Amino acid sequence: MIDLYSWATPNGRKISIMLEETGLPYNLHRVDITKNEQFAPEFLAISPNNKIPAIIDQEGPDGRPLALFESGAILIYLAEKTGRFLPKAAGARYEVLQWLMWQMGGFGPMLGQAHHFRKFAPEPVAYAIERYSKEAERLYSVLEKQLEKASFVAGDYSIADMAIYPWTQRYEWQGIDLARLPNVTAWVARMAARPAVAKGMVIPG
Repeated sequence: MIDLYSWATPNGRKISIMLEETGLPYNLHRVDITKNEQFAPEFLAISPNNKIPAIIDQEGPDGRPLALFESGAILIYLAEKTGRFLPKAAGARYEVLQWLMWQMGGFGPMLGQAHHFRKFAPEPVAYAIERYSKEAERLYSVLEKQLEKASFVAGDYSIADMAIYPWTQRYEWQGIDLARLPNVTAWVARMAARPAVAKGMVIPG
């Protein structure tokens, strides 16, 4: 049994999608970041960086509970635990991992900054809005070009798609016109049509 500690954010939804795709049984624990529950000592014992998502696998690799934070690490762990959505062959494996790292290092953080300064900043900061909006456009163009090659980001459906997709669901916050990105638009539709993705995207609600 997996204990999932999460909230309704793109990073949190990566893991609920993966759990739904694999069919692993899990218990959901809501960590309401609007009430600063991520700073509770009990949660910090699992996720010392006070960020969701985090998991505890009650049946870890050595038969003992294993706690993990950082969504990318969790996706890799669950993929290796189940033998799904991360190829074993080295070439294909690193193709997936490089796109997962792209999301973790760029697509998520930069888009997060874009929608923060465009939507949530107490006062408009023109420089920040321009900087992060342009970077969001650049990153979406990278994704658009990659999706010319295949139906999914790294060829076959993988944890890379699960990591990237939730961030695209806030494209309007990021100032992105999806109509100008036909490959991304088609990929978004393919992702949305997967029942596990649809269910994972509404957890924890």
